Parts: sequence; structure tokens; C-alpha cells
Amino acid sequence: MHRHALVVMPHPDDETFACGGTIAMYTQAGTPVTYLCATRGEMGRNMGIPPFATRESLPDLRERELREACRILGIKDLRLLGIRDKTVEFVDPAWLDARVRAAIDELEPDVILTYHPTHGVHPDHNAFGAAVVRVVGAMPPERRPVVLTRAFGPNVHEIGEPDVIMDVSGVMDIKMAAIAAHRSQSDYFLTRAAQDPAVREQMVKQRGKENCWTYKF
Repeated sequence: MHRHALVVMPHPDDETFACGGTIAMYTQAGTPVTYLCATRGEMGRNMGIPPFATRESLPDLRERELREACRILGIKDLRLLGIRDKTVEFVDPAWLDARVRAAIDELEPDVILTYHPTHGVHPDHNAFGAAVVRVVGAMPPERRPVVLTRAFGPNVHEIGEPDVIMDVSGVMDIKMAAIAAHRSQSDYFLTRAAQDPAVREQMVKQRGKENCWTYKF
């Protein structure tokens, strides 16, 4: 059991799609989880199927979806930085680092979940992951929390095999419920899964394990 887990990711739904099973396992074991979320996801492409959101209504909708997903996963501490979606890479690194550092200093987590700074696929993912690496890398080695990164993409082999493979099949019902809570973003996947049992089986199989790379400082 960890003392405290800090999730540092840029979008509503990152916590669920990237590491929802891991979070559910943490909270079920009694580990408090804080989610430091950079944006409200206002530039997300998906609006539901059929669309039930507009560009103007999407930020509030996605925040409501996020709060419900956090409730399902057991996250009781959600912190929104209010950065505009798809601009995290352009935020002053000193400002971004200060927000991450403040959360670490306050919470003293022993594990941080974030994206790999160069293999997160999305520029926002990379930028926020890089902030975590800068801040934790500047800490004395004896005070550093473990940094578990999620990595994706065609070049992920460059960082080797994952160090941690979390089998989250035991909490798949929780993870799938959290995915469903992000309805504006997950309708496409869930509709296909509902229509085709093979698609659902494949989805559950793919999401039943969450691979993480421990960042080496």
C-alpha cells in the first residue's frame, strides 16, 4: 500500500483511460489519490454519439464527467489548473513546475502516475510529464517519489520493456464504469462494444493490463 498517490495528467479522462485500473486498485487498498489535471478538455474532438455537446458546452460537461469518474474510481481530491486544452506545451515551464512542486511538497506522495515526457503521444501529455520529471529530478534522491509513466506510440520500444505491468482485471467493472462516465469521449467505443461482443472482449482484454515505465533519474 502506498502512502499517497499523485496523478499528474492534462485532460479529463486521462486518469481513466491511462491508469483507471491502477487508481481503483490503489483506492480499494486504502491509498489516497490526488488528481492534478491541467485542463478541462475543451478542445476534445468527441462530442458524443450522436453529438450532445457543443464547443461552448464541452468544458463544463467534461468537468462534470471527470468528477463522476473520480467518484467511481475513489479519487477524493481533484485539482484543476485551468490551462487551456492543447496549450500545455506553451505554458511557462517555471509556472508549470511550481504547480507540480507545490502539490508534491504538500502531499508528499510516494508514487506519481504521469505520462512519459517523450512517448506520451499527445503534446499536452509530454509537456506535463516533462514537468514532473524536472521537478522530481531536482529533488534529493532520498526524497523522490517513484514516477510511473505511461508510454505509447510506434517508437515506445526505444525505452525498453515496461517495468511494471498492472493486472487490473479484478477492477475492470470499476474502470469500465469510469470510462462510461466520460460519455462524451467514450460513446464511440462503448457503442461498438455493445453492438459486437467480440469488440467488447477485445476492449476488456486490452484494458485489463496497464503498463508503466519507471522513470530513471
